[in-house]
Amino acid sequence: MTGRWLAASLHLLALGIGLGAVWTRGQALRSPLSREAFRRVFLADNFWGLAALLWIGTGLWRLFGGLEKGTGYYLQNHVFYAKMAFLLLILLLEIGPMVTLVKWRRIVGRGEMPDTSTARRLATISFVQAGLVVLMVFAATAMARGIGM
Repeated sequence: MTGRWLAASLHLLALGIGLGAVWTRGQALRSPLSREAFRRVFLADNFWGLAALLWIGTGLWRLFGGLEKGTGYYLQNHVFYAKMAFLLLILLLEIGPMVTLVKWRRIVGRGEMPDTSTARRLATISFVQAGLVVLMVFAATAMARGIGM
């Protein structure tokens, strides 16, 4: 009982952390990129990464840990596959921002300013990812109500 509650709670907390973080990252990337703006971008990106770890970790725990509905329920539910497709798309979209922001962190850490010509594209990707997170919520609530079986 406690494991189910803990896994579900952490999974939902990741939603709030992740949605807020990716939206904030997008907003910060659309602003003029000063040293303070980079601090906001990097902080939001850290929280986005934390949310990803929580989502994936608790998701795997819920899928394979014998909690609640069990693995069979998820693997027989076509809405679950839609939810996983949204997650995969989020992860694939994250490759570009992740690589770019790692480079920017190094450059800013040396006290230099990086080329920010891709910032608007990274902001757009962040907003698309936020939309995909919302679609994942719709899929999750559908699954919780037995839709997709």
